[in-house]
Amino acid sequence: MGYEELMREALTTSFEGWDWGVFRGRMTTADDLPWDYEELVRERLPEAASLLDLGTGGGELLSSLAPLPPRTAATEEYAPNVPIARRRLEPLGVEVAETTSSFPDGSFELIVNRHESYEPGEIRRLLAPGGTYVTQQVGGRDLEEINQALGAPPHEDHGWDLTTATAALTGTGFDVTWRRESSCPVTFHDIGALVLYLRVISWQIPGFTADEYEDRLHALHAEMASGRPLRATAHRFALIAT
Repeated sequence: MGYEELMREALTTSFEGWDWGVFRGRMTTADDLPWDYEELVRERLPEAASLLDLGTGGGELLSSLAPLPPRTAATEEYAPNVPIARRRLEPLGVEVAETTSSFPDGSFELIVNRHESYEPGEIRRLLAPGGTYVTQQVGGRDLEEINQALGAPPHEDHGWDLTTATAALTGTGFDVTWRRESSCPVTFHDIGALVLYLRVISWQIPGFTADEYEDRLHALHAEMASGRPLRATAHRFALIAT
């Protein structure tokens, strides 16, 4: 497809929950992180009578973990995802809320979080005594090559990393019992996939519009069409705190 057709598709394609199937073959990543977030959660489910999943998206991952603890809840702040999550999770007995404000202190023995922002003090409030917090986070240097290629400012949370997150949790009274940080390559094979990604991950370049970056996008398209895809680096870290 040519530039105009790829852009038209990128700007009109719908995206629900966190179903990344639309990027198959167009955005590739080597999922070689030295830990498995899903396994970190699964290992702790049998011992938990209550579970909170922060930022559940459309509930895709949480539903795959069934059977779930007797008391399971999830939050999702992105409004279009809330009805999707409720359709998927409420039949499993999961309460879906938009924020954590309605949950009483000490409500959950296990709190899990993949790629959702959080406040350490709120995690401390929600976690039952002796409870566990498991999170995998997107680091502040994530895919910074995109910003560089488009001449965009760096991510506003550029300093968000394992050291910063650990310090914030320990400063709130947590004991961080395990932690890791890593990176893996990501490749964008066409300009449409890149623009759709920037639509979905709106915080990568806040306020991104195709018109504002038209010249850079045209130049990138020419490189991709000639067999030189855009290569970037995903930045991830994970930790467990009690």
